[in-house]
Formats: sequence, structure tokens, C-alpha cells
Amino acid sequence: MSTWQRLMPAVLILLLAACGPRPEVHTERLLAFGTVVELSIYTHDRELVREAARVVGEDLDYMHRAWHAWEPGPLGRTNQLLATGAEFSANPSVLPLILEGQRLEADSDGLFNPALGALFALWGFHGDEREEHAPPDEAEIRALLETRPSMADIRVDGIRMRSDNPAVRLDLGGFAKGYGVDRAVERLRELGIEHAILNAGGDLRAIGRPGNRPWRIGIRHPDGEGVLASLELAGDESVYTSGDYERHFIYAGERFHHILDPRTGRPAREARSVTVIHRDGARADAAATALFVAGPARFAEIAARLGIEQAMLVDPQGAVLMTPAMAERIRFEQQPAPPVILVEPAR
Repeated sequence: MSTWQRLMPAVLILLLAACGPRPEVHTERLLAFGTVVELSIYTHDRELVREAARVVGEDLDYMHRAWHAWEPGPLGRTNQLLATGAEFSANPSVLPLILEGQRLEADSDGLFNPALGALFALWGFHGDEREEHAPPDEAEIRALLETRPSMADIRVDGIRMRSDNPAVRLDLGGFAKGYGVDRAVERLRELGIEHAILNAGGDLRAIGRPGNRPWRIGIRHPDGEGVLASLELAGDESVYTSGDYERHFIYAGERFHHILDPRTGRPAREARSVTVIHRDGARADAAATALFVAGPARFAEIAARLGIEQAMLVDPQGAVLMTPAMAERIRFEQQPAPPVILVEPAR
């Protein structure tokens, strides 16, 4: 099976073409951040679409290479230098993400922790393959967690930085895609594009609208390839979903997914998927992971800490927990609709 076939988006664009005469929606497909990226632009100018796809493709490719934790590049070199404990000059392509990662870890009460790259590698989620292998030994997990790597261990003074903890190993994949998509949308606007969706493997940012109607998207059902719910986007919004179906392996009949709980070092088990709507793509990306780890018990608390007003969680039994602001917008596409619990983010 090819890469294009096995990368199934968590969010599917339900409307790709507006009715009536041109302008219309034109779509170009790229491969970046290890996933299929669809750039859909509402315009009459086909040449502009091709130019935008070229520019955005180059930008995303650069960001992917710069922020890849396991291949040679700026982030890989940063990890090597952080392990020494010595002070060094931060790479300008990496520094903004480190600062953002520190804010996101603090705001999520540590449920989102990009400094735990070594844990991700221990589970074998750092490569592109999904071959069956044994999960790490509990003693290995415990030993790593006892080193307590945190974004707070990284000391930043202007462009100089160092780490107080040699166990810190950055993996920015939990929010780099959101950060990168936001930067790509800025580039689209520089090109004069006002109406577009940039959909990176189901996580997306939408601006404007296709004609006289809003962009309409569908949210994938965590049990399969169907659509659980749909919603209309209001002008400039990001929609990000974390699900236990995205990356996983099976060993001895047990399924292990890639959304790891920083408190236990093991896959979080209190959710199947979480969808977040927010203006800031990086924050929406990280929040989807943090709320997945939080589960129903801390859903309201962590949403409030992160400033998230629109979020939905599907639990292992298929029930849905969501904020009132999200409930106002969601339309369930499968019948019967799942039981829904409304939870107001704590203030």
C-alpha cells in the first residue's frame, strides 16, 4: 500500500467546489510532515494556485526538515547540544518553537510535554514504519520518567540557551504541524489569497469562504473511516484532531497508540479522539493531545488552562464530552447520535 493510500485524514473536507460559475475551488496535493497536505483555494486564477502550491510546498518541506527530531538538521543538532549542558546559540528556525513549547507545557499542566522525545523513541514511534514490536519494559519507562525531562529545564537568554537536564530530548511533532500550517497560511495571504483551506492529514486551517457559503468539514469517526460529525467554519479557524487510530502498533494482540501520557509513560486510555477549534493552529494541535491525555476527568480544567472554548472528546465507550461552544456548531452525521455530555471549561 502506498503512502498516499494509507494516510487517512482525521478530518475530511466535505466541500471542495462551490456551485456556479468561476471562481471555484482548486486543489493541489503535496506531501509534507509525513502526511498528505491538500491546499484548496477559492479563486479564478489557476496560475496563482500553482504558484501557491509551489511556495507552500517548499516552505513546508523546509520546516519538516528543520524540525525533524530524528534526522540530521537544526532540531537534531539542538538535541545534541542540549544534552551537553553547555550554553550555545539557538538555531533561529527552532528557537520560536522551543519558546512556544514551554508555554504549552506550562498551560497544559505538563500533559503536553515536547521534552519527552526519548520516551517517544523508546516506544518506537520515531520512525515511519508500523511494524509489530514489543512495547518497552516497565522498568525502562520508569527509569526515563524519573529523570523528569521538561521544557522548563531549557534556559533561554536571548538567543543563548542550555539545558539543566541531559535527559531533555525535544520532539516537536505534537504541535510543529500546527505551527507550520499557520506560517504557510501567512504565506498564502502574502500572495494575496483570501479564501483557502490548508489540510495537513486532517488537521487544518481555513480562511475566508468559498463564495457565499462557509467551508464545511467532517470529523472522522474514531471507529472507522466514516464521518462522525460535520461543522461549518467561521472565516479564520484551525481544527485539529488527536485520535488513537492515527499511529499505532499491535503486539501479542494488544494495540498500542502513540499518544503517550507523560505521567505514566504509556498510551493514554481515557479517550478515543479529541477535536479542538481555535484560531492558533499550534495551540489547537497541542491542546488536542493534552485533552486526550486529560480524559473526561480533567477535560474542563485543561481546556480552560489552554484557553480552549471549543473542544470535543469521544471516550472509549463512544460517548461524547464537549464544551457548550462546540455543541452549538457540531452536527452529528451518524444515527443514532452518541450520548453527549456538556462540560463548561472551568474558569
